[in-house]
Amino acid sequence: MDQENKIKISVIEDDQWYREYLGYTLSLDPDCEVHVYGSGKEFLDAGKNPPDIITVDYGLPDMNGAEVLAAVRKKFPECEVIVISEQDKVDTALQLLKAGAYDYFVKSNDIRERLLNCVNHIKKGSSLKKQISKLELEVKGKYDFRKHLIGTSSVMQKVFDLIGKAVGNNLTVTITGETGTGKEEVAKAIHYNSGFSKGPFVPINIAAIPKELAESELFGHEKGAFTGASSQRIGKFEEAADGTLFLDEIGDLDPALQVKLLRVLQEKTIQRIGSNSLIKIRSRVIVATHKDLLQEVRSGRFREDLYYRIFGLTIQLPPLRERGHDVLILANHFAAVFCKENNMKTKSLSDSAIEKLLHYRFPGNVRELKSLIELACVLTSGNVIEADDIQLPASANGAGFFTENMTLDEYNRKIIRHYLEMYSDNVMTVAQKLGIGKSTIYRMMKDEKGI
Repeated sequence: MDQENKIKISVIEDDQWYREYLGYTLSLDPDCEVHVYGSGKEFLDAGKNPPDIITVDYGLPDMNGAEVLAAVRKKFPECEVIVISEQDKVDTALQLLKAGAYDYFVKSNDIRERLLNCVNHIKKGSSLKKQISKLELEVKGKYDFRKHLIGTSSVMQKVFDLIGKAVGNNLTVTITGETGTGKEEVAKAIHYNSGFSKGPFVPINIAAIPKELAESELFGHEKGAFTGASSQRIGKFEEAADGTLFLDEIGDLDPALQVKLLRVLQEKTIQRIGSNSLIKIRSRVIVATHKDLLQEVRSGRFREDLYYRIFGLTIQLPPLRERGHDVLILANHFAAVFCKENNMKTKSLSDSAIEKLLHYRFPGNVRELKSLIELACVLTSGNVIEADDIQLPASANGAGFFTENMTLDEYNRKIIRHYLEMYSDNVMTVAQKLGIGKSTIYRMMKDEKGI
C-alpha cells in the first residue's frame, strides 16, 4: 500500500516502555503508519493531519481518556478511538463507548492480538466508507445535469438555472412539460446533485397504477388489511426515506387520494392501510405532469389546496420543437451512444437528414427523436444517415388530413383538438398559436364535453 493510502494510527501513552511496545505492535502491519505521543496535549498540538485511529491511555497525567476522547471527537470526528486502561471498570467502559469510543481494552498479556484484530475491523470499515464515498462521487458525476441533459438553446439554459436552484434546498419541485420532454431525467438530476443523494431515488408513475392499488403503492399496507394482503407492504414514501420520491403524472391522481396526499405533505407522516400508527416521512417530493394543473383545478379535476401545496419551484420543460438546433445536438448524441453500445461505426447526419429533422415538429419530443435516430442507425447502409433513413410517421406531413369528408366546423374542431393535445390543454397557448379567442375554445370544449 502506498504511503498516501496507509492507515494512520496515533498512540497516546505516558509510560515510555508501553508506548514503544504499542507502537512496535501496530507497526507490524505494513498497511499502518504509526506515530507515538507521551501526553494528550502533545498529540493535540502535533498538527492538523487527522489520524484514522487513536489508542489512548485512560490514565494520562494531563488529561484522562474521556477528555482526550471528547477533544478528538470535536477535532477529528471521523477518527476511531480505542481506550486502553489499567483498570477493568464496567461503568467507565460503558460511559466511554456511549461517548463514541470504538472499543475499551484493559492492559493484559493478550492485548497484542486483541488490538491488531480491532484495528483490522476498523480498516475494513474504513475501506468500505471510502468505496461508498467514491461511488457517491461517481453517481453525482454520472448525473451532472449539464452533461446528462443536453442542449444549448436559451430555453434549456433557463431550465439548467432552475435545476441549480432546486438542488440547494428541499422545496417541493413541480416539473411540467409534454410527454417525452425528459421530466424524469430532470428529477434525477435534482436528486443526485442534492443533499438527498445518499438516499434512494424512487419513481412512481401515477397514471400507470390501477386506481384501487394506488393507495397501497404510495403508503403501504399491513398484513390482512384487505383481501389479498397476505403480508405487510412498504409503500413508496417509506421506500424513499432520506431520498427523493418522484410522483410522475400527478395530475392523474384520484381525487380521494389527492386528499390523503395533501395531508401527508402537510403533516410529514403516513399511515399504512390497516394501521393506526403514524410513520414520519423523511423524503423530498418531486412531482411531474404533462397537464396544465391550474386548468385541471379550474375544471374541478385537481384540488386547489393540493395544487398550492405542491406549487413550490416549477420547472417548465420546453417541447423539442421550441429548442431550435438542440435537435441536431441530441440527434448526434443519440447516434454516437447507440453506435458505441452496439459496436457500430459512428454515424453522421447528411444535409438532407438535417433538413428533415429541423422541419419536423416531434409530437413525441426527445423520446421520439431518440427512437427515430436509433432506427436510422440500423437502417442506413453506410456511415451517413440519409433523409430516407429517418422514418417519420405517415401523418407527419399532414397525409390523410383532407381525405375525410368533414365540414369546415369539424375541421376547425379537429385542428383545435390537435393543438390542445400538443400543448397539454393550455387554452391560453392554443389561442395564441391559432390566433383565436379563448372564448371560442372554451365554447367548443363545453359543446363537445372533452375537447
